[in-house]
Amino acid sequence: MIAEFESRILALIDDMVEHGSDDELFAGGYLRGHLTISVADLEEGDDHSAQAVYEKVNQSLEKAISAGELNPRDQALVLEMWNRLYQQALAS
Repeated sequence: MIAEFESRILALIDDMVEHGSDDELFAGGYLRGHLTISVADLEEGDDHSAQAVYEKVNQSLEKAISAGELNPRDQALVLEMWNRLYQQALAS
């Protein structure tokens, strides 16, 4: 389940490449790394649910934000996109 869910989100990010704005391309690329690392960590555990992916990526993003990786505008952009991608992947 976890690999399939990750694939759905990555496909949504890939779909943005053709029509996405510069902001969307930045946020998608940034999220791709956090998603991949988070899924790899989760694969070692027992919880492979979509909710676990959501929470793990959120933790990863919060850690990056706390470390000063993103300015406030980019924080909002990335978090908004993550929430949207998650909801779209759940619906598909």
